[in-house]
Amino acid sequence: MDQSVFEQMHLPGHEQVLFAQDPQTGLKAVIAIHSSVLGPALGGTRMWNYASDQDGITDALRLSRGMTYKNAISGLNLGGGKAVIIGDASKLKTEALMRSYGKFVNNLNGKYITAEDVNTNARDMEYIGMETRFVTGKSDFLGGSGDPSPFTAYGVYMGMKAAAKKAWGNDSLTGKKVLVQGAGNVGQYIVGYLVGDGAKVLICDINEERLKQAVNKFPGIEVVDGNTIFDLEADIYAPCALGATLNTESITKLKCPVVAGCANNQLADENVHGPMLMKKGIIYVPDFLINAGGVINISVELDGYNKERSLSMVEKIYGRTQEIFELSERENVHAQLAAMRIAEKRIADVGRLRTRI
Repeated sequence: MDQSVFEQMHLPGHEQVLFAQDPQTGLKAVIAIHSSVLGPALGGTRMWNYASDQDGITDALRLSRGMTYKNAISGLNLGGGKAVIIGDASKLKTEALMRSYGKFVNNLNGKYITAEDVNTNARDMEYIGMETRFVTGKSDFLGGSGDPSPFTAYGVYMGMKAAAKKAWGNDSLTGKKVLVQGAGNVGQYIVGYLVGDGAKVLICDINEERLKQAVNKFPGIEVVDGNTIFDLEADIYAPCALGATLNTESITKLKCPVVAGCANNQLADENVHGPMLMKKGIIYVPDFLINAGGVINISVELDGYNKERSLSMVEKIYGRTQEIFELSERENVHAQLAAMRIAEKRIADVGRLRTRI
């Protein structure tokens, strides 16, 4: 990419991008703060073996923008940020590296609050927490909320039910055929909710071990070939793995009336593929709303964790999904744009409030 970091920051409107390295531990980290209008930027730390440093920067920028919208539409008084640690977690991740990273986070004095993400976990948050108090997602025995996956899955389930209500006039998923792409932690919790609601579940994943785990937990589910999923007929397609699976080719093939899943950045190009889904009559639940259960859960830690309060907040995803559908119809815009407008309005309104003397 020929653009400078400042040019990459400009269009999405990022406030800060910060870099840190520690040769002794092997730490190479990027923290992207997209917005702090609503409050300190909250978002997870991802560790990934990127093909290049630039790929890591791009990922941090893209994900931090998504966190701004996710936190805003969820009603949280938090801005959007995201961090990446560049490197192979299986080889480089150590207590020393995570604590070195914790010092980096601490130097921001609370403008950024971190949490777990891909290839980081509650134990890593404990190490980070030894160096800073600006961390969430710690183990429950330390007063944290533990694994956020069940809460992310519960939010997805709420969004699916709201979409079902829109599509069929009833939010029951009994008898509905749901294609779940991705059998990771969140995906398996989603399958549990679906099976409990009487849905017929089809599942695929590139990881055979994860598929075996899912089938052992839920013997009635059907494993399908991930290469042919867009040729299958289903009631709901749930993308729960990589982003950008909703592209021109897949949407053209898609044979389901509803898309609702936990993956980030599901639309390859939101300005192209959001309208394409709408034109095809497919009901889409925007990703940054439906997968917000995890961040809602960890945000509760900031005021003293309470599981019941967290679940009640996650349940509100149902009503917000309905609100997005109503705005989409009223203004004749695709669901992703409707959700962004709601989030942007809240940011603008609160921003004006906070600038009053």
